[in-house]
Amino acid sequence: MLLDKYLPRIEFDSYEDFKQNYCLNIPEDFNFGFDIIDEWAKQEPEKKAMVWCNDHDEERTFTFTDISRLSNQTANYFKSLGIKKGTVVMLILRRRWEYWVCAVALHKIGAVLIPGSLQLTTKDLIYRSTSAGIHTMICIDDDYVIEQVDGTVSSIPTIQNKIVITGKRNGWRSYANEVSAFSQEFPRPTGEEGTVATDPMLVYFTSGTTGKPKLIEHNYTHPLGHIVTAKYWHQVQENKLHMSVSDSGWAKFGWGKIYGQWICGAVQFVYDMDKFIPTKLLQKIQDYKLTTFCAPPTMYRFMLQEDVTSYDLSSVANFTTAGEPLNPEVFNRWKELTGKEIREGFGQTEGSVLVANFPWITPKPGSTGKPSPLYDITLIGEDGKLVGVHEHGALVMKNLDKAWPTGLFVGYFKNPEMTKEVLGNNEYCPHDVFEMDEDGYYWFVGRNDDVIKCSGYRIGPFEVESALIAHPAVLECAVTGAPDPIRGLVVKATVVLTKGYTPSDALTKELQNHVKHTTAPYKYPRIIEYVDELPKTLGGKIKRALIRKEDENAANNKNS
Repeated sequence: MLLDKYLPRIEFDSYEDFKQNYCLNIPEDFNFGFDIIDEWAKQEPEKKAMVWCNDHDEERTFTFTDISRLSNQTANYFKSLGIKKGTVVMLILRRRWEYWVCAVALHKIGAVLIPGSLQLTTKDLIYRSTSAGIHTMICIDDDYVIEQVDGTVSSIPTIQNKIVITGKRNGWRSYANEVSAFSQEFPRPTGEEGTVATDPMLVYFTSGTTGKPKLIEHNYTHPLGHIVTAKYWHQVQENKLHMSVSDSGWAKFGWGKIYGQWICGAVQFVYDMDKFIPTKLLQKIQDYKLTTFCAPPTMYRFMLQEDVTSYDLSSVANFTTAGEPLNPEVFNRWKELTGKEIREGFGQTEGSVLVANFPWITPKPGSTGKPSPLYDITLIGEDGKLVGVHEHGALVMKNLDKAWPTGLFVGYFKNPEMTKEVLGNNEYCPHDVFEMDEDGYYWFVGRNDDVIKCSGYRIGPFEVESALIAHPAVLECAVTGAPDPIRGLVVKATVVLTKGYTPSDALTKELQNHVKHTTAPYKYPRIIEYVDELPKTLGGKIKRALIRKEDENAANNKNS
């Protein structure tokens, strides 16, 4: 068991014991490719690493020996193309199994990996290429992706290689056709070519909800930070199937589909779906008898629109969620139908799981749980002081000078000025507002920019959204502050209705009364707008800032 090497103590008696005594051993030259993938292959050559399938009746099973061998071949192939330590490479591979092989290969070389989404446009890619200095693009064989990348390369001549994973494209190298010619042995580089734990390994671009995306830099210790994510939040089990639903273009993929799970010896179950269809996902959970499962709250909401009880989900020992807040109604309904709680976690692209419902914690519907042992977390009010119980405060990670939390980003790639500005005071504030209850549970209120200041009250959007979601007519909603000539701001709800409901004045009144009876009456939405879908980032997060901006523009035009 590899965990023994990095955790002197694995089992804990209570959350308090876990928080106080969790400790990591971090080798100075830790490299996920050599120290985890190759080491599992040496210790247990037949140990399963991944079961991969898609919507076209394709299925493959990989051992750690397979991943080790294929990543060695790939590393040799990449080196032949001029990729070396420090070279920046972007992968746009959705959930193709080749992502794992390419990522491990790049880690072994010491290159800097940037995951990318299939939805990126040429404009997005030009910004990313210019900002990060991308040398090579490795992509799925998709008409849209190929077109966007080709448009980028014509504007960014510094991109040296375009590699398509399957098939053939004019002007592109074919990974499938070329990689097999290379050696399956790749000795660990030493000296200046070898990696150390503080070298840059991974760069994520943020979703850009509050401006241009930022370049979040993680070093080679980052995978070890996800032991907490996998072992103590997802609660993966060695040699058992774990599934996190995420595209490889997002940090959630790193949270749930590669690093911590493989360190713990779990088997990645990968369903490379063409499109999310709730019934198909439920069928996969049943047919493959998954042991642990993680998906964003939106997917749980859509699955709850189906007959969940007609599927046998009893094999799943632990359900988890992150990405957006989990409404209590979804938590309660899922537990009613499956007998299992959904353990919510909270974190960001910048780090590993920050707050979560760990094994020793009985989840409270709507609460994100308690802080990870990796972070010294407090809640700070607008006056800069600690807030009291049930008071709103910004989440702050303090005392970074004492011990840098393993898994937390180390700065902004190629931007030391921004790094100093954000991290220079030995603390990090991600601008998320929480409150803590008398039992030490944390409750998400909203992004600082999303909190609504109305008639002297501070109203967190999540509480109102949760009240609305509890009504059967509401599938999804976003609560924002809308301009009002008398009150300054009023609460507005942008609502997506469930099947069988249509917008009407009567329904609006019914939803408003429902909120008045579910939470404090002053929080009810004075405006309800019905839409077919909510505006979201490429990562699936609701763009509340865009809704606010559109309402502000409409108000300004009306007054002009």
